[in-house]
Amino acid sequence: MKLDLKVKDRTAALELIKKEGNILKVSVDGKIYDLDMIKVAQGIYSVIYNGKSYNVEMVPGNSTKHYLVNTFYRSYQIEIIDAESKYMKNRKSGDSHLGENSISTPMPGKVVKILVKPGDEVEAGQTVIIVSAMKMESEFKVRKPGKVKAVHVKEGDLVEGNKVMIEIE
Repeated sequence: MKLDLKVKDRTAALELIKKEGNILKVSVDGKIYDLDMIKVAQGIYSVIYNGKSYNVEMVPGNSTKHYLVNTFYRSYQIEIIDAESKYMKNRKSGDSHLGENSISTPMPGKVVKILVKPGDEVEAGQTVIIVSAMKMESEFKVRKPGKVKAVHVKEGDLVEGNKVMIEIE
């Protein structure tokens, strides 16, 4: 399992390499840590690293990916950035670098339904294609009215992330 943890302005790459019972081998930015970790109560963990014991409390924040993490000496606001978070962030940020009305997906996926063909007139906000990625179907909408210039995919195609699927002029 790979994910990123954001603490203030720092983002660390975290990977669970191995887990056997309470014994974990994790990588943080490529550095390997061997931990003995056990959940002692809801949101409270006991961690042993290099023979030293640490108590860690994880208090849920305003979303399922945000936590206040308390140790004996410090508190940290953290955000978990997993594949789903990256997908949703990319999905919200759009694809403006590809052109005003180029439609692309930020992640690899499968084309489920194409609702337009070349020559069709489209209105701002109109759904033109549906793509399934990470077990979620996403509707892609036109930003500005125009005419479909080209459709570069067909239903059932597997598409790479950031590949232009439909062009609007």
